[in-house]
Amino acid sequence: MKTLSNIAIAGALASAFAAIEAGAAPSQPATEPCYGVALKGQNDCATGTNGCAGSTTIDYQGDAWKTVPKGTCLDIALPGGRKASLEPLKRDRPKS
Repeated sequence: MKTLSNIAIAGALASAFAAIEAGAAPSQPATEPCYGVALKGQNDCATGTNGCAGSTTIDYQGDAWKTVPKGTCLDIALPGGRKASLEPLKRDRPKS
């Protein structure tokens, strides 16, 4: 079993080096937007109530998102019983 793991690692390294040598950039890990996790001023993109990245005025704003590694969003621990989401949330939005 250990030999099989070593072979897999060696193969992955060989592929990465070949891609670099050929001028291709190594692939980036998959990511996704995660709503309701950004701290004030740290959102990654415009929201329904803010015009651009870094413009949120409250922590954990429901319609603001941060980019996270794919598959990790729903596991993020947040204070006050909040839950992260793959879709915009109606909670914690600035008062109009």
